[in-house]
Amino acid sequence: MEYISLERRGRVAEMVIQRPPANALSSSLITDIEQALNQLEQDREIRVVLLRGEGKFFSAGADIKEFTTVKTGEEFSKLAVRGQQVFERIESFSKPIIAAIHGAALGGGLELAMSCHIRLVSERAKLGLPELSLGLVPGFAGSQRLPRYVGTAKAAELLLTSEPLTGEEAVRWGLANHAYPEEELFSKARELADKIAEKSPVSMKAAIELLGFAKSAEYYKGADREAQLFGEVFESQDAKEGIGAFVEKRKPKFIGQ
Repeated sequence: MEYISLERRGRVAEMVIQRPPANALSSSLITDIEQALNQLEQDREIRVVLLRGEGKFFSAGADIKEFTTVKTGEEFSKLAVRGQQVFERIESFSKPIIAAIHGAALGGGLELAMSCHIRLVSERAKLGLPELSLGLVPGFAGSQRLPRYVGTAKAAELLLTSEPLTGEEAVRWGLANHAYPEEELFSKARELADKIAEKSPVSMKAAIELLGFAKSAEYYKGADREAQLFGEVFESQDAKEGIGAFVEKRKPKFIGQ
């Protein structure tokens, strides 16, 4: 694995994202996450997974520069489906996965965090889905997971304004479990991971399966439609303008086409 390292601490495995400077979610990084899950699933000694980012960020978003290499909306939709599949595996993984979020979890980074069972954040972390500021929509089931945590009205506000929440706000909105000063985040996350690791792996696996039944069939229909629209929107002139403006570090000028 090029962008993921696994660090073992007793019954807890720390899955560390290592793709500086922003830990952006590229296709290769998503593949590395899947490979790490394959390893951890077979390791009977590991009972809990702690997911964190190396450096300044958890993950500041998808790899926008990679988007510029995609030629068609169909390819873009396939990219979304791929991410959805891996993130769905995280949410249904047989061992609890805790996300420890510092710096930023934006776009695909927040979608990754939302697929984890528990989210701990630093107080000043930034969490948001800024895709509309690029003329895009979320693609890794973010539009479906977000309303489950914060409700439809607040999800609409986050999506339509593209403005992020602080870690403290994320806890108040129901998007995160607890917020800590940044210097305490990882130690608090490890404390929680160690506490959960004391539980029976058999009962934890059963509990995670039961939590999955809270997702309705409409959730999966919505995720499928999200992937389809991810590709359709990508082919618009506004998306090309938004992606180009991001790469060129300027404000986009959308025309509604």
